[in-house]
Amino acid sequence: MTKEVYRYTATLPKSEIFGLQSQMRRAAVSIPSNIAEGHGRLSDHLLRVFLAQARGSLYELETQIQLCHDLDFIPPDAVKDLFELCNEVARMINGLLKTLKPKDIKQHAS
Repeated sequence: MTKEVYRYTATLPKSEIFGLQSQMRRAAVSIPSNIAEGHGRLSDHLLRVFLAQARGSLYELETQIQLCHDLDFIPPDAVKDLFELCNEVARMINGLLKTLKPKDIKQHAS
């Protein structure tokens, strides 16, 4: 998905190099980066935290894709392709989150 975001954002207007292009690329890179960092922490709790951050970046990217569509910066077929990739990544992240059930935290009465 990240490679596709780079490919499609290369066609954005030059005026968006420091705007949407930069934001979309950062969000797209952030998704796999957070997953990798969470995995490297060797803790289910921290992996959940980083997966949640990856999901947040994914939602950010979806918003930016929609904005590109609304501004006619990328063609409808590209928007469709990117949203399909986002949905696939969201399913994978949500599946991972379901396998990492948080441990019950017992509260102690003082």
